[in-house]
Amino acid sequence: MIKLIVGNKGSGKTKMMIDMINEATQTVAGNIVCIEKGMKSTYNIKSSVRIIDVDDYAIKGYDEFFGFFMGVLAGNYDIEEVYVDGILKIGGQDVEGFSVLLDRIAELAMPNLKVVFTVSTDLSNLTDGIKKYL
Repeated sequence: MIKLIVGNKGSGKTKMMIDMINEATQTVAGNIVCIEKGMKSTYNIKSSVRIIDVDDYAIKGYDEFFGFFMGVLAGNYDIEEVYVDGILKIGGQDVEGFSVLLDRIAELAMPNLKVVFTVSTDLSNLTDGIKKYL
């Protein structure tokens, strides 16, 4: 399942995502991963969550992110939820490319995997290919 948290800068997307992560630590049996750019949420997320800063791995663009994402999943078979903060920053603000990334992740056919992205833009800037995941 893919979920998007969409809004303009300062609208509370990251706070909403942090609340979702911390609530999930109470109910999810498997592992939870938070992927972000810049490690700004480290002190607000419970310590049981694996936090990864894409800046540590020089991830640039959606193709590199997808390969990284797959590596994270391959490294731990017990991941149930993945949260990605600031995906458009990771992908260089490429909205069309984000649509392709979402489709690639959706094709994984992993029914027990929940992936949540924060998307910092106005809803009107999203393509139909992205809006189908709202």
